[in-house]
Amino acid sequence: MNKIPEVSIIIPYHRKKLFFQKIINSILKQTYKKFEIIIIYDDFNLGELDFVKKITNMNSKIRLIINKKILGPGLSRNKAILSSRGKYIAFCDADDLWHKEKLNLQLKFMKKNSLNFSHTNYFVIDKNGKKIGKFQSKFKVNYAELLKSCDIGLSTVMIRKRILQKNKIFCKLKTKEDFKLWLKLIKKEKNLIGYNKYLVSWRYLKNSLSSSILQRFFDGFRLYNTYEKYDFFTSLYYVIRLSCYALIKKINIYQTHG
Repeated sequence: MNKIPEVSIIIPYHRKKLFFQKIINSILKQTYKKFEIIIIYDDFNLGELDFVKKITNMNSKIRLIINKKILGPGLSRNKAILSSRGKYIAFCDADDLWHKEKLNLQLKFMKKNSLNFSHTNYFVIDKNGKKIGKFQSKFKVNYAELLKSCDIGLSTVMIRKRILQKNKIFCKLKTKEDFKLWLKLIKKEKNLIGYNKYLVSWRYLKNSLSSSILQRFFDGFRLYNTYEKYDFFTSLYYVIRLSCYALIKKINIYQTHG
């Protein structure tokens, strides 16, 4: 019987065939080995399922969950969290990449500082894996700062599982579902801590759901209005401010690229 893993790595899958093998390889090459990988296949089209099964079957650390209907990335992650066995949860998108020391260094950082939540710096890469920018995380982020701009990369996050209670998991938004969870957690943790190491490469794809300006604006408004309970005009102000910060961040990321 396999030993209980310390870290459960959760990856929703929806039509990312071009990049999926790369992220799995980067995780399996981790110097820290006490982990499991949970893949959630979230697509009514089963055309890529055999491809995913072939990869998941190649290592006993990998488990596959197949959704009966499309849930979206947030609810798919919730399903995997319930199925996870690790003390820590690490999230990753199916088109990103991890540095081989990601788990080892980040876990040591969290244990040394008695943290329930951490995130790291990340590089920005294009569809071909070329570095086109980078982002440095702040050491401490409080609620007021996070409300202005979500500067936490999902694929960099590691969380102690015990703080992911029933009302502190992902919501139904198509985008910003991670932002909503960070806002929920920060109210209890007070600060979300950033680790000043570049341990992830985030892939920017122009046709991705998260790159849709209209979808991001709509979900941003719902986040402030429906979930954070701000009135209409305050929510509109916040989502416009969030969009401006996102644009500034994008410009700064590309300007920092060598």
